[in-house]
Amino acid sequence: MKSDWRVERRAQLAHAPFLQACRKEKSSHTPVWLMRQAGRYQAKYREIRAKYSMLELCQHPEEVTRVTLLPIEQFGMDAAILFSDITIPYLGMNIDFDIVPGVGPVIESPLKDEADVGRLEKFCSKEQLSFVGEAIQLLTRELKVPLIGFAGAPFTMAAYLIEGKPSKDFKNVRKFLFQQPDAWHTLMSYLTDITIDYLKMQVDAGVDALQVFDSWVGALHPRTYEEYLLPHMSRLFTALGSTGVPLIHFGTGTASLLSLMRRAGGDVIGIDWRTPLRESWDALGRECAVQGNFDPAVLFADTTRIQQEADRVLKEIGGEPGHIFNLGHGVLPGTPEDHVRFLVEYVQETTAGA
Repeated sequence: MKSDWRVERRAQLAHAPFLQACRKEKSSHTPVWLMRQAGRYQAKYREIRAKYSMLELCQHPEEVTRVTLLPIEQFGMDAAILFSDITIPYLGMNIDFDIVPGVGPVIESPLKDEADVGRLEKFCSKEQLSFVGEAIQLLTRELKVPLIGFAGAPFTMAAYLIEGKPSKDFKNVRKFLFQQPDAWHTLMSYLTDITIDYLKMQVDAGVDALQVFDSWVGALHPRTYEEYLLPHMSRLFTALGSTGVPLIHFGTGTASLLSLMRRAGGDVIGIDWRTPLRESWDALGRECAVQGNFDPAVLFADTTRIQQEADRVLKEIGGEPGHIFNLGHGVLPGTPEDHVRFLVEYVQETTAGA
């Protein structure tokens, strides 16, 4: 049974614009939050980050709370997203890895075959990743806006485990799934179980919505997605549906995969900057909400151009309920903080009462 503070918080957030948009309800303005809204472009974040490696920072609940709150305090977004990394479940799997600056996740011993898959350890997120739940509990007692929890999708998690590091074409993971389909489905079943457990733990700790990041799934052909991913993704979203919180399904390079992603599940489908928003929503039958899809690079332009591009995105939606304004991917390093503030305030003010 939820404690009194959780029940009270849910009641207070019932009319939060972000959650209303997730439900395709009319809200006071178009809600806006940005992927990687807490990160390297912020001077205050860099001060905190200088004391820790990325993995160390993610395991300090008090510091995670500070970092997660920074963009809310600075820019007034309509939702916060837990500061963490999609690789955190690897800690529970006993994977030897590091997040290398300028590179990303680097796996010491990439998976080669079914024997390697069989050595992956099962674990309980609540016990072995308890620092994540602790940070969420701290945050939900301070935040006045919804908190989004997240995890990497099974394919994206598998891609790092097999490639050993970020890749341009993910050819090794594609070879693996075609050459060793049994091992692939065993791996995907394992990662699906882990992801369900991890995300349910976050909901139990207090997050108000969940986002599943399938960052590299755009490397696949739709037929490959349908055969090798769809059953696992459908199981993932079906299991998460019991949490009762909105579910956001996001990937990049997914123009050809959107209908399959919709079949897999999600109350909100994230659209990257490569695909026209109106066409994407039409292709989805407008049955779900959509999130996106401002090009992160535009934030390096002057405010006149930022305004023009924001207007273009908003015009494609036409004021219809069910749109969460976001970037088509994360805030890029070096993005001017004043430009982030301008975008957030412009979207909120322009759409107020519309």
